[in-house]
Amino acid sequence: MQATKPSITFRTEPKHSDIAAIRLITAATGYFSADEVDVAIELIEDRLTKGNASEYVFIFAEVWGVVAGYASFGEIACTVGSYDLYWIAVHPDHQSAGIGRRLLGETERLIRAAGGRRIYVETSSRDQYKSTRDFYLRCGYEIDADQPDFYAPGDGKITLVKPIVD
Repeated sequence: MQATKPSITFRTEPKHSDIAAIRLITAATGYFSADEVDVAIELIEDRLTKGNASEYVFIFAEVWGVVAGYASFGEIACTVGSYDLYWIAVHPDHQSAGIGRRLLGETERLIRAAGGRRIYVETSSRDQYKSTRDFYLRCGYEIDADQPDFYAPGDGKITLVKPIVD
């Protein structure tokens, strides 16, 4: 008997329940420190408080009505069409099912529709993040900058970029 493939839906309107979902997802991945999880929560709280006036845009991937992953992005101040992808995370129970790739694709589509020209992603140079960097490289991003010891000694910042073309 073949397993039922999960139905993935996307939404961009955040709900107050997303605070708990984001905390759960970011903590469960094992990649983010408690301080980083707190920053993720600050972004969703900013969006819930300010609505469309917030600089943070969210997209949520739901599987059978439960948030399985999310992304947060926004236009970089004082640029024309350059966007930062602040967060993209998928709960470990839903990883390796293509949700991250589909979530990234939906994010890119929304950025393109908003007039975006380029998307920037920042990540750590630590070995733990090799799979993250490889994910972006497989999705058409290129390494744009490597800043050694940015976050801490031995923990540099890798910036990746992807032009958005029609």
